[in-house]
Amino acid sequence: MTSTEAAVEPDLRHHGDAEVRTPGLVDLAVNVRTGTPPAWLRDHLAATITGLAAYPDQAAAHAAVAARHGRPTDEVLLTAGAAEAFVLLARVLATRRVVVVHPQFTEPEAALRDAGHAVERVLLTPGDGFRLDPDAVPEEADLVVVGNPTNPTSVLHPAAALAALARPGRTLVVDEAFIDTVPGERHSLASVRDLPGRLVVLRSLTKTWGLAGLRIGYVLGPAPLIAALGAAQPLWPVSTPALAAAEACSAPAALAEAERAADELAGRRAHLLAGLAAVPGVRVHGESAASFVLVELPGAAQVRLRLREAGYAVRRGDTFPGLGPDWLRIAVRDEETTDAFLAALAGVLA
Repeated sequence: MTSTEAAVEPDLRHHGDAEVRTPGLVDLAVNVRTGTPPAWLRDHLAATITGLAAYPDQAAAHAAVAARHGRPTDEVLLTAGAAEAFVLLARVLATRRVVVVHPQFTEPEAALRDAGHAVERVLLTPGDGFRLDPDAVPEEADLVVVGNPTNPTSVLHPAAALAALARPGRTLVVDEAFIDTVPGERHSLASVRDLPGRLVVLRSLTKTWGLAGLRIGYVLGPAPLIAALGAAQPLWPVSTPALAAAEACSAPAALAEAERAADELAGRRAHLLAGLAAVPGVRVHGESAASFVLVELPGAAQVRLRLREAGYAVRRGDTFPGLGPDWLRIAVRDEETTDAFLAALAGVLA
């Protein structure tokens, strides 16, 4: 199902890091895994400093990412985070009808609008658990953007539902920035190469590996489009340390570590959801699958401010199209932090 666009236009440029710029707050607003980067990755990145006099060489990282997804190297583009990929797509693609499925990460729509595209929104609804209905997307859309699992709803859409969006003449962009928080990366389309039209999958190393400040991600897609996106990049767009991270985090040992982290996260998310279920007035719609949960709570805008006074930062929901002032996004943390937060939330509501 879809609903009409909200009357008040949300701030598409607001991101979770804005919530934690006040020192001393416990961060439940940003979805980066705590305790990262791990020590082995920090050491690996530090070792690249001695080579910074040379220009970056992408060959090893490029090959590692391609091998990790079973693709030829000409179907991989390394980028300065997934955010650069959104800008490249917006600048390179010629479109007639653009649809962004919301609620989701707002940067894709912002980049498209900045590049002059008119953007239509398909709004998934809490009554349906924010589930994707492929039939809700206009048949004429030649560019469709959707997240999986989706930020901020934490809903994981079935691969079959996403594949049903593929059409000849359509570019389907799936943002999988949080798919490595899902055990087994279920429902990922990163290795799919046989859908009609053009399938583009975006990945980020930010969340699991704690590399938001390094800016590293990549695009997977058909070779001609990857070549066009690469031609729109400046020279040497990804730094030497970022390339080292892409290579290292694509190695089997790193993938095994990420899988263990995803399994641990699932238990911690279940603990948070159980605690929230015991708080009167709090509702979670749909099945949460990522490193955060979205809650509906009457008066959430004021609750967020009171939580800040109690020492906790959570992500406001009203900047996401399709939501409003009664929504908050809460990052999954360890059980001790979660219990302290739940006690603070109960105190605020009391």
